[in-house]
Amino acid sequence: MQDFFNALMPDVKREVRRGIIECSKRGLLHSTKWLAELHHGLDTVCIDNEPPDDDHSFSECQLEGIAPAEYADYFLAKSYYDVREYERAAYVVRNSESAVPRFLHLYSTYMAREKRRLDSTTDQANLNDSNQMRDLTDLLATLRTEYARGRLDGYGMYLYGVVLKALNLNQPAEQMLVNAIRFVPMLWSAYLELSPLIMEKKRLLGLNLGGHWMQHFFMAHTYLELYLNDDGLKIYEDLQAAGFSKSIYLTAQMALVHHNKREVDKAIELFQALLERDPYRLDNVDTYSNLLFVKEMKTEMAQLAHKAVSINKYRPETCCVIGNYYSIRCDHQVAISYFQRALKLNPKYLAAWTLMGHEFMELKNTNAAIQSYRKAVEVNKRDYRAWYGLGQAYEIIKMHYYSLYYFKIAHQLRPYDSRMLVALGETYEKLDKSENAVKCYWKACDVGDIEGIAMYKLANLHEKLGDHETAVHCYIMYCEDERAATDKQSLYQGFITLANYYEKKGDYERASCYAYKCLDSDDRKLEAKALLKTIDLKRNVEWQKKAKPNVANADTSSDDDMELEFPDVPLRQAATKTKGADSKSVTTTTTTTTATTSSRLPRSVADGVRRTQAALSRVGLVPARMLMTPDSNDTTIADDSIATSPAEAGTPPPPEEEPTPQRHTAGDASSMDISSVSID
Repeated sequence: MQDFFNALMPDVKREVRRGIIECSKRGLLHSTKWLAELHHGLDTVCIDNEPPDDDHSFSECQLEGIAPAEYADYFLAKSYYDVREYERAAYVVRNSESAVPRFLHLYSTYMAREKRRLDSTTDQANLNDSNQMRDLTDLLATLRTEYARGRLDGYGMYLYGVVLKALNLNQPAEQMLVNAIRFVPMLWSAYLELSPLIMEKKRLLGLNLGGHWMQHFFMAHTYLELYLNDDGLKIYEDLQAAGFSKSIYLTAQMALVHHNKREVDKAIELFQALLERDPYRLDNVDTYSNLLFVKEMKTEMAQLAHKAVSINKYRPETCCVIGNYYSIRCDHQVAISYFQRALKLNPKYLAAWTLMGHEFMELKNTNAAIQSYRKAVEVNKRDYRAWYGLGQAYEIIKMHYYSLYYFKIAHQLRPYDSRMLVALGETYEKLDKSENAVKCYWKACDVGDIEGIAMYKLANLHEKLGDHETAVHCYIMYCEDERAATDKQSLYQGFITLANYYEKKGDYERASCYAYKCLDSDDRKLEAKALLKTIDLKRNVEWQKKAKPNVANADTSSDDDMELEFPDVPLRQAATKTKGADSKSVTTTTTTTTATTSSRLPRSVADGVRRTQAALSRVGLVPARMLMTPDSNDTTIADDSIATSPAEAGTPPPPEEEPTPQRHTAGDASSMDISSVSID
């Protein structure tokens, strides 16, 4: 930890306190606020019991950088600045020469131009219009001259970098902000202005910021901007261990890290702890409302909206919270009105532009959504949500090449987000670039499929391409974890596809298993029932085929066995006598003969009778219903319907009620005398 943070906490607290005074003197309010919150988190570090000389020097720094002759002008200008009368403040100290009043003059001039531009900005205006160029041209010339003369200190270099950045001169702006940080390492506003100019981790690590301990806060903040959440979280945890454990800022940033990682429950827990410690805080409350929206916590959303209104209803964050509240109630038009109100308060409020685009998408107003997303991109080119929204909007209007372009940018900003990869894969699929689509889907599965649909998309694509084996493999992987699947209809589609596949392959056990799972789906229930009936029918056919070889063996038995068990000549004589007789008498008499014979013969002879009768039935001499049942001692008569197919002939049908055998008199001409059958 000493290698990570090589400063003693008492020295850190002294620097923070000095930075608060220096930023406050110059009207850098956001830096003053940030440093004051950081200082408040160091309340356990004691530096107040110091010698009087140090206390005296500390109090003197409040007037350091101000010439005694300029005290009156400075105090008046600072009072005007505090009430946002920027032009009056700049005018009062226009002739000042000392460092602090001179910076106050230049910064008040910049703030006056910025306020005028924002006040004249409408919802349809371009945020980076040409009027800003004209307003800042003279200020840029003044700052350039002052810098060339060496009259700009670190705070002046910061302002010079801000103006260059506002005019889209990013390369010199980056260099000037780095110089400002090296001169004034406690100037947090310089770090915030520099962060959006860093587009990759390699560039961030290559910056030479002087090695001050403040660069750890800057590195972690920039990692979050680059969506390198794990790297940022590691630094914040190290800072907490180093002595900043009570810092509200660190708690809020860690909540944002978990928000970016889609760890919603953990992020909500941190925001709730943050609001307990600072109940009137509105910073980042819009992000908290987004988390409540995702979890559909309507009650908590309503409570948060009422609380924000009671604190300050004219804050952009408050308007954003109210907009989310109406959005969760599906009142999208009212939600849009509150997002527009937030933008009137701050036209560069990124969250409002993006969320308003989402609301227009809900209302199917694609053109308005595209305009909102474009404004969000103007505010921050690293907002992947705006680029992703543009891709979705152009996908709706069937402009797939435009959609592909915006999805690619979103993927570059979030390379490990499966949603971007799935969107790219779907667009490639619509453009008939199946190979690229397959790569996108596989990569989405590798990085961790958030929505749980990448594998289904991959299986569906392989099925369309005719690669059924790979498609089945993908469907199996998709259906393994049923709980992880967010789209149940896609899950049932996978089940029915696998059921049909295994049914065709003859694997009826697996086919039945997948088909039974589809019975829970209203859309797939009928198809699953029909498939189960088909599987049962085919199973019966297979069972009958397995029983058929036994009958074939009876048909092909040797003549010697036939003669041994049941001589052929008397049977033929019996068959001749039967020929031409009444069918009913033949049936009854023959059955009675069979039963009587089988009851008095040994089992081997009875088996011979049964097999011989089966053979005679196959050549049409004895009806099939007169065959003996497998049990030679059972006189149950078979079904009246004669088997007409090999399958039916091979498997005995289920027994029915045994009919009452008819009695025949001795004088009945149609009766068969059992004594006419002789057995050796």
